[in-house]
Amino acid sequence: MMANAITLFRLLLTFVVLGVYGQHYYIDIACVITIFIIFNLDTVDGIVARKRGETSTFGAVFDIAADRIAENVFWIYFAYIDLIPVWMPIAVVTRGFLIDGIRSIALTDGKTAFEMMTIPWTRALTSSRFSRSLYGFTKVIAFLFLATIPILNETLEVTARNTSIINIFTTTTFVIAIIAVAMCLIRGFPVLIDGWKYVKDNA
Repeated sequence: MMANAITLFRLLLTFVVLGVYGQHYYIDIACVITIFIIFNLDTVDGIVARKRGETSTFGAVFDIAADRIAENVFWIYFAYIDLIPVWMPIAVVTRGFLIDGIRSIALTDGKTAFEMMTIPWTRALTSSRFSRSLYGFTKVIAFLFLATIPILNETLEVTARNTSIINIFTTTTFVIAIIAVAMCLIRGFPVLIDGWKYVKDNA
């Protein structure tokens, strides 16, 4: 199916970026652009699935898995190259395992990630277009800015003014990254509430 092929393609692009980033100045610039493409394709695969009538339980699970992999590897990688503290990927990965574990239990009862959300406010926080778009935007900006920091360091000459610019950009990026991690955790909390009944019934 076309939608799943797009999902697989953006997943492969993620590993290509990790494999070549940091090798050359112009490759790094191309990687920043590719990161933007990767996360925009997340919207495209959903649109294609609905337009072509290719929505399925497998597609929904595969899409979430691809999102999780792409998100986690970027957080881990940027911590690995010392652009963010290690607690950030630890928080995101832990949240991912916990939430996806609950979702897998709900899936055994025939409920997809969005179908299991039944309380209006929890559904709005996790499934609404506004919530998903805001989190996606914040996350993408964080990744794009993080990938740009080494490029700035290599581009700008070491002067007091340029150092100040880099420090401001780095601080801004760190704040955006914190907001993205906080939103990730906040959006996971409603799944615990709606998913508790599945955990209790299957315990």
